[in-house]
Amino acid sequence: MIGEISHFFTIIASCLFLLSFIFSTRTYQSNHNIEILVSRVFSYGFYFILISFLLYVWLAIQSDFSIKYIAQHSNKELPIFYKISSIWSAHEGSMFLWILFLALWSQLFNINLSKKNILKAPAIGLLAFILFGFLMFLLFTSNPFEVILPIAPINGADINPVLQDPALAIHPPFLYLGYVGFVIAFAYNTAFLIKGDMDINWERVVRPWSLAAWILLTIGISLGSWWAYYELGWGGYWFWDPVENVALMPWLAGTALIHSLYVSSRTKALKSWTILLSISVFSLSLFGAFIVRSGIIDSIHSFANDPQRGLYLLGFSAILITISLGFYAYRLPVLISTNLVASKSKEAFLSINNIIFATLIFAVFLGVMYPLIFDFIYGERISVGPPYYNTIFAPLTFLASIFLVFSVGSLWKRSSQLFFINSALSASILLATLITLYLVSLFNDFNWWFVGGLFSSFLILFRYLILIIYSFYQGNYFNKASAIAHIGLGLLILATTFNASLSYEKVINIKPGETYTAEAYEFTLINFDLINESNYDSVRAKFSVKDINSLNKVFFLYPEKRKYFIRGQITSESAIKITPTKDIYMTLGDQLDSGYWVVNIQYNYLIRLIWIAAAVMCLGALVTFTQSYSKK
Repeated sequence: MIGEISHFFTIIASCLFLLSFIFSTRTYQSNHNIEILVSRVFSYGFYFILISFLLYVWLAIQSDFSIKYIAQHSNKELPIFYKISSIWSAHEGSMFLWILFLALWSQLFNINLSKKNILKAPAIGLLAFILFGFLMFLLFTSNPFEVILPIAPINGADINPVLQDPALAIHPPFLYLGYVGFVIAFAYNTAFLIKGDMDINWERVVRPWSLAAWILLTIGISLGSWWAYYELGWGGYWFWDPVENVALMPWLAGTALIHSLYVSSRTKALKSWTILLSISVFSLSLFGAFIVRSGIIDSIHSFANDPQRGLYLLGFSAILITISLGFYAYRLPVLISTNLVASKSKEAFLSINNIIFATLIFAVFLGVMYPLIFDFIYGERISVGPPYYNTIFAPLTFLASIFLVFSVGSLWKRSSQLFFINSALSASILLATLITLYLVSLFNDFNWWFVGGLFSSFLILFRYLILIIYSFYQGNYFNKASAIAHIGLGLLILATTFNASLSYEKVINIKPGETYTAEAYEFTLINFDLINESNYDSVRAKFSVKDINSLNKVFFLYPEKRKYFIRGQITSESAIKITPTKDIYMTLGDQLDSGYWVVNIQYNYLIRLIWIAAAVMCLGALVTFTQSYSKK
């Protein structure tokens, strides 16, 4: 009965969102009562979809296996935490959550935006139309409310064991919140284009919402990276999986958007570019939803393999993008700023870096789409791997870092003087050069990308550290939020450079009692333990590891292999020793006929710094968000 009520409430929410959209089309008459009606009907729609989802969560907690989706992806023995997270472990439930978050963002925008705002009603109407379209997708192609008749199963099929992990349970919600959060900038700026009043100050409204979405998307990507690292044995900074790439593209576009919004709000320049970015970032989020849910690519992250779903998503996304781009093209002549961007000004350097971001987005898009196009034309499957992406990303990232450093001391709307006269910049270049030369000689690695990565990361770090020191002694103002975020960027480049250059792995065959020596560590396989848990059996190895360079200090690692009862799936659980400079990462492979065990040992340098850097960048963005929201 609760399942039917939840289903019914979702249908009611769809109707209310449709009504809100229809009413919004009448707001051109500037009827205040209709504008209020649009907002209130939308709110009622949100409450119905929220209650519907909460009822669905209750069904999952109660293990109501009369609901087909819950029966396929849950189990009575699961902890409540995983019963709830099983909702977004597959396509139908994750789409339900995706839509709920879309409604949540929209409702927060609805209640926070002033009733006097001339764009509120058309923006809310657009959000209602988007929600209605995706609810139709949910109800007609991906219905999570289907029931099993006449008799429900006694127990469920269980959630995928790989997904029974706290990081993966909270990674999708943060990722979805980031994805769909950019809908606010998309809807509000599209409403601005429809209205056509160029005097409206839309940048101040859009900026805090875009920052919040970017922060959540960064957290979501970082959590996914962390899970992939310790659960799957890869991850860290990026693995160039196609589904990872469709998360990277909105992140890159969102980064360019928040910088472009900063320029537009300060100088009134780049307005047309900023609006195009607001359309692009949500369009890329829609593209990501299509890639993940259409089944056109094979990935551990993809959900579905149903052409009908893919066609619907593609068609609806095309409608949204065509409408927004059509109005953008119509308003473009009046959007283009008559103010020329001064050469060597702050906005000039930010504009150059935005062009670099756009180039990176296109490169990733091409890498994702080229195998699909090749397969369609020639009927053969190919893959685009790390060599392609690294070759493009490394030099462009280094170039962007240089322009970023130049922008630190530059002025708004005015051309800066010769750069190298600036003592702070000169000192930054000198210090970055010296420490780069030292590290290159220390590690005897003269690859151009290693040298470039070290130089660009230290250039950013020293430039901002000197800026902070100067401001402390001279009392000069500097943008603290920007400094924090870009120090995080410098740390991220440094971490990825070390990790990509110095990390390596060894695959060994070993049996109990034997010792293997690698990089000043002696690995001794002591024994195996058989462990019985409520939902799996485990074979756990005990390794004694002696650090030869630290007075023979000894620690232990316990990698294991698990077999889950219900699905019969076998997984490998890693064992990780964290040191100041690297992770010693061990996974247990298969047992050979000879009695030896295959063991994989990785040395991952500065990998922890990747997640620290992401946290620092989010902190900088959060400070900017609080400042922007207080001025909104």
